[in-house]
Amino acid sequence: MIAGVMMIIGLLAIIAQFATHHEQTWSNLLMNNFMFMGMALCATFFLAVQYVAEVGWSAVIKRPLEAMGQSLPVAGGIMIVIIALGGHHLYHWMDAELFDPKSPKYDEIIAGKSGFLNPTFFWIRVVAYFVIWTYFAKLFRKNSMLSDEGDGVGYWRKNRAAAAKFLVLFAVTESTMSWDFVMSVDTHWFSTLFAWYTFSGIFVTSIAALVFTVTYLKSKGYLPEVTEHHLHDIGKFMFAFSIFWTYLWFSQFMLIWYSNIPEEITYFMLRQDHYRGLWLASFFINFITPFVILMTRDAKRKLYLLMGMSIVVFIGHWIDTYVMIIPGSMITAGHHAAEGAAHVAEHGEAAISIGSIGLMEIGTTIGFIGLFMYLVQHYLSKSPLVAKNHPMMEESLHHAI
Repeated sequence: MIAGVMMIIGLLAIIAQFATHHEQTWSNLLMNNFMFMGMALCATFFLAVQYVAEVGWSAVIKRPLEAMGQSLPVAGGIMIVIIALGGHHLYHWMDAELFDPKSPKYDEIIAGKSGFLNPTFFWIRVVAYFVIWTYFAKLFRKNSMLSDEGDGVGYWRKNRAAAAKFLVLFAVTESTMSWDFVMSVDTHWFSTLFAWYTFSGIFVTSIAALVFTVTYLKSKGYLPEVTEHHLHDIGKFMFAFSIFWTYLWFSQFMLIWYSNIPEEITYFMLRQDHYRGLWLASFFINFITPFVILMTRDAKRKLYLLMGMSIVVFIGHWIDTYVMIIPGSMITAGHHAAEGAAHVAEHGEAAISIGSIGLMEIGTTIGFIGLFMYLVQHYLSKSPLVAKNHPMMEESLHHAI
């Protein structure tokens, strides 16, 4: 019921925004869908790590991870629609004239990237991403369901073998995905740390979603098998990867700031000049808050404190994703609206300032949260909340640290 209302709010916000600022609507859709796609993808990644590492403690929280991963085909479908219909509002490099030396729009830097940034190869990669990710997410879920009915050890071994393959493919596809969907929004700019930075953000957001799901279910009387020791472990992941994200955030900024190369610093100049408040807020929310509150051992064992911190971490990384995508995409929208860079040079302030957070942006996000909640609830309701016949279930049930 709540998820349905949230989806209706999101749909109304999208319709209203299309009627007023349709260029910004595509940016908001890309940002929100990328974030929820990343949560589903990293849930599948975290599940695969548990199999490969032969971890026992997490057996009781395996089903929420599986349910989160089932959102991938929906996220993939939405992403394909967004790029197919609104890609020219989002990605400056999709303008074919930029690659034509005879065109007044010719851009030597973008043309030099045509081997990677060309529509044919781009769409091949996009389809490959979601086919690969969805296949493994469904395979893990299928084998897990079958293990409830029979040979738990046999299906666990099948998932372990599949997880080893998935992790290799994930290492490649997550990196190129971050370049395709996010970094190419700022087509001239690049960072060798960007794939790691993007991964750290979507992974800690995925852990926050897992923490919220587990703590919410436990607060409603479900998952009695989950103890404070399990909460402590997933809380440690949320704390640790918040620190890891901060390390990459500062490393990327410091190296570019120190070298002071014009084509590199434009990325941060844009965000500091027009989005300074949000840029700084993402740092303080994503680092200072979890660092101070989750530092102690007891804090990571308190149900409602963890639930609250998961919401804070989600908000912080929503802001971070906003700052990564919106500024560059609004510049692209300015280029598209004026059919040339001259308009952006003359009206850059107006073109950029449209990317502020308002009711429409919040409403769109509420809709995506509702969709994600609905999908997770749907798949959780289709199976027991705790896997049966898991070979390491006894270890998980008696987990203590």
